[in-house]
Amino acid sequence: MSHSANEQPAARGWLAENGPRELELLLRAIVYRQAASILVADDQRKCREASAGAVKLLGRLREKIIGHNLDDFGAPEFNHQSPELWEALIEEGEQKGSFRLDDAEGSPPEIGYTAKSNVLPQRHVLVLHDHTLPEPAGKGEIASKCQDYAMFLLDGRGRVVEWYSGAVRIYGYTEVETAGKSLTFLYAGLSSLSSNSIGHNDNSQHLNARLEHELNRSAANGHFGQEGWQVRRDGTQFWANCITVALRDEDGDLQGFAGAVRDFSDVYKTGEKTGRGVTVAAHRTNPSIAGIVSGEFDRIPEANDAFLELTGYDRDDLQAGRLRWPDLTPPEYLVPDELAHEEELRFGACTPYEKELIRKDGSRIPILVVTAVLKLVPFRWITFVQDLRERDRLETIDDLSGGQTDQDSDEMVGDSALLQRVKRLVAVVAPTDATVLILGETGTGKELVAHAIHRRSPRKNLPFVTLNCAAIPTGLLESELFGYERGAFTGALTQKIGRFEMANRGTLFLDEVGDIPLELQPKLLRALQEKSFERLGGTKTIPIDVRLVAATNRNLTQMMGDKLFRSDLYYRLKVFPITVPPLRDHPEDIPTLARHFTAKYAGKMNRQINKIPVETMRALVAWPWPGNVRELENFVERSVILSTGSSLRAPLDEIRPNATSIISSSTLEQVEREHILRVLGECSGVITAAATRLGLHRTTLNALMKRLGISRNDL
Repeated sequence: MSHSANEQPAARGWLAENGPRELELLLRAIVYRQAASILVADDQRKCREASAGAVKLLGRLREKIIGHNLDDFGAPEFNHQSPELWEALIEEGEQKGSFRLDDAEGSPPEIGYTAKSNVLPQRHVLVLHDHTLPEPAGKGEIASKCQDYAMFLLDGRGRVVEWYSGAVRIYGYTEVETAGKSLTFLYAGLSSLSSNSIGHNDNSQHLNARLEHELNRSAANGHFGQEGWQVRRDGTQFWANCITVALRDEDGDLQGFAGAVRDFSDVYKTGEKTGRGVTVAAHRTNPSIAGIVSGEFDRIPEANDAFLELTGYDRDDLQAGRLRWPDLTPPEYLVPDELAHEEELRFGACTPYEKELIRKDGSRIPILVVTAVLKLVPFRWITFVQDLRERDRLETIDDLSGGQTDQDSDEMVGDSALLQRVKRLVAVVAPTDATVLILGETGTGKELVAHAIHRRSPRKNLPFVTLNCAAIPTGLLESELFGYERGAFTGALTQKIGRFEMANRGTLFLDEVGDIPLELQPKLLRALQEKSFERLGGTKTIPIDVRLVAATNRNLTQMMGDKLFRSDLYYRLKVFPITVPPLRDHPEDIPTLARHFTAKYAGKMNRQINKIPVETMRALVAWPWPGNVRELENFVERSVILSTGSSLRAPLDEIRPNATSIISSSTLEQVEREHILRVLGECSGVITAAATRLGLHRTTLNALMKRLGISRNDL
């Protein structure tokens, strides 16, 4: 696997000591914005977390629930029974019942509850429901996704280290049966998984690759969310919502993974949708200023002046801790907020959606809101808020822009839900001056996202300057960024303007920002913070007004742990992260992309190709495209070159599953050599371009070519 973890007993010791605490933070992050009334309590019946629905039901502030005993919420007659009931719950694992709230005003409402014990050690979940109100979803039962939680710990290779009671109840496998087993035994869709045995299947290579992909994504991005079918021990399948979080020690070294799985079968059966389909016109309100606020759980320690003005609060309120996100949210928006939160858990950001915001004076205003996750454990977030009060006056702005929206859409081709989410995030963040960090594998189209951000911004008619940090030799990168004065070094015969000056008042796009040398990072950070810099060899401070967009395919979190990337620079860049999904995650866009690239290159080559055979399209959709959209584009371009008639003629043997079996008997060195030669050929022999696509430094690729005996004559 590409991620690394300490596989020594020390790593398991770290997981045993710290894993339950990390899992509790994950459980709290999942629960606290749920519209259902959920409480997490310990063995002493003390509440550790309360969902937004529980806050509404109990009629208390969240801080007046957390840390208090459950008995504080019940009527006296129930509290006499609660110790005995609680003991029975811990022993039996599950319990249902009812009690009356402690309500001094009139008749207290009767509350039903469903409880599950030891979701984590000494952590128990209660889901409450007011019997005086209609049953949830009209079913007479609580949604399955709220009732129980399968929580577990994995080592660096995806083997089970801890398997808690909720996982036993959901999957049917005991802790003894799962200990040390690879998590691949949970994946459904294979006939061999219908038996009660673990670890015996005919497709282990495919399952291991799938698990490796998920763990690598978690290690690279901090967490990874997905949904899909999984199977219980009895062979029954359920639609699972899975979240995997990378666990790192204080030095940033990967120690293992935390997992949380919920049964989303109810959601899957009803076809519940989380997308909100917000129109781009709504994003066009007040294009230069947006309220920006960030926090941890419901606490708001940071907000810009625009947000304070929008809400009617001031800096004194902020510093005194009087801004809390639940206080700003009307109770009728609990369900939309929950749907947005589920998207944040799975994708790292939610689809922009409309709601209302409660100002300090009690009045309400319509807003457009989008939230991105900065860190899942503990839950830290950043939210962009746009005022919609003048939307009606500005709703014709798109018509006046001459189709700018369609042009931006052409940059990112595809209509899948994942790509639409990226487009909406771009539409929300673009009008601001916030720094954006674009994450994603090589070839996913990160530069297209950067272009779209610039074209939607107020700076769209000003310079858009690009610098690929991996394509510039280390010793020259500083002068490329900041420029130099005449005589700054040998050979500096004239003054040179750097990229920061070129981009003044516009946008600077730093691609492959993870390749910036450690010794240069403090100067970059200082330039971003102070909005000024000095040229190399100069003493004059030059002010700049630059909107920075950065991108990388590297694991910056791991690099911070390895002391290769400064944490302060990382958090300065990650003001608003956008993750571009790999092509294999949205294969429904492949037909559209294939037609787009066919038309593009057929036009360039003055050819008339108006048909892609069904067999060809099926092969394109079935291939995993490890090089993502760039690989697909190169393949289609090569196919256009080979086509002589009106139908696309593609070399399908290159992308059939049995193509990989041809090299199965080859040595690792032969595979490396053939792969590098193929990439070099697709990049027309340009070393820098090939290195970027391979995710390597240019010097590293040159060294590999020398070791493998690759010369210009081989291209």
